[in-house]
Amino acid sequence: MSKASMFQNLKDLIAKHYGDNVGKMLIHTGVIGWILSAAAQVVAIVINDKIPKEQKMFLVPQEMADAAVNIVSFYLITQTFASVAGKLVKSGKWLPGAVRDFFEKSGLADKLGKKGFDVTANGNLPKDLQKKYDKFHNGIDVIATTLGSILSCNIVTPLVRNEIAADRQKRGIARMNAKNPETKPLDKPSVSSLYQKVTLKDFQALSSGSIYNNSGSLKI
Repeated sequence: MSKASMFQNLKDLIAKHYGDNVGKMLIHTGVIGWILSAAAQVVAIVINDKIPKEQKMFLVPQEMADAAVNIVSFYLITQTFASVAGKLVKSGKWLPGAVRDFFEKSGLADKLGKKGFDVTANGNLPKDLQKKYDKFHNGIDVIATTLGSILSCNIVTPLVRNEIAADRQKRGIARMNAKNPETKPLDKPSVSSLYQKVTLKDFQALSSGSIYNNSGSLKI
């Protein structure tokens, strides 16, 4: 099979599954992005020889748990936004002016927004209005998905992740101190401080030793 044929098949596959639902594509690609990002974080930890084995045993599960929180919250919030917005458009609660005018002239204005009413199935829209409706529906889908993504990535996910990570960090430090009673106990993280994720920049700094503090322990 030629490269051109493979590329065309890929385009056909994408069009088939996402042509009428752009928001769905944004959600799925967002989830894939989170998975790849988490995988990169885990691999970077595992292959870095500068990180002690004991620290890896703590960081790897921590990163995987963070990824789970990120992915679940992102999917649930964005999918909820897209689903609610889609139902509002489908039921006729939200419609472009031309389509709403059509229903008013058809005597169906009282049906708009009511439970069980479907604009496409019950409206018998002309082709030109159907195109306007589909364009409007896709636009609302993208806007709702984008808003859900912003809320998830910038507000909900960081708060939930930080809360879980802080509790997990406290328990991890307690276990490490219990295993090494003769060493100086590690400081407990401040309740008011937010957990900072280990990033690729940290791993780059780690390779030169700059991520270590004066005591030689890894700063998390």
